[in-house]
Amino acid sequence: MSRNQSTGDILRPLADTPQQAYLSRSVQVADILRWILDQTGPADVRMTSFSISEEFLRRIFFIRKENLVRSLDIVLDFKATNKTLLLWPFIAQTVRHCYLADNHSKILLVSNENWKVAVIMSQNLTRGNRYESGIISTCPDMFESLSSQLHQLITRQSVPFHEIFARTTGKH
Repeated sequence: MSRNQSTGDILRPLADTPQQAYLSRSVQVADILRWILDQTGPADVRMTSFSISEEFLRRIFFIRKENLVRSLDIVLDFKATNKTLLLWPFIAQTVRHCYLADNHSKILLVSNENWKVAVIMSQNLTRGNRYESGIISTCPDMFESLSSQLHQLITRQSVPFHEIFARTTGKH
C-alpha cells in the first residue's frame, strides 16, 4: 500500500463492515480515530497504549477542538512515566483521565448513543513509519468485553496519573 493512501482507501465504512482488519504503514491511530468519529459523530473515547507522543497529542487536541470527542480517557504503562511526566501539561489539556498500569495493550473504544466501535491495534499512541495492524469491530459483544476488561484494569490495577504527578512535583 502506498504511504499516500487515505484511511478511506484502506478501510470500508463502519456501517457496511462490522469487522475488518488492516495492515498498513499509511494509517496512524489518530487517522483511525478521526475516520471513526467522522462516521459516528461526537463520542466518548477510551484508549490504551504503552506510551504516547507529543505529535499524537497534537492531533487529538485538534480533533477535540472540533467537538468530536466528548470525553477522552487513556491508560499508559508505568515504564513510560518519565515521558508521560514531560508531556503532562499537554496531556492535562487534552485528556479527561490518564491512568498508569502494567499495560502493553493498544485498544481504542469509541461510543455514543448509536455506535460502539472497538479497535485492537499494534501501534502505540505515537506517530511512526512502520507497518501497523489492527482489527476494527462494531460488534457490541466485542466492545462490551473490552470495555468491561478496561474498567477492571482502571479500577483495580491502575494509578491515576494526576496522583503521581502531584507527588513528583508537589503540585496538587
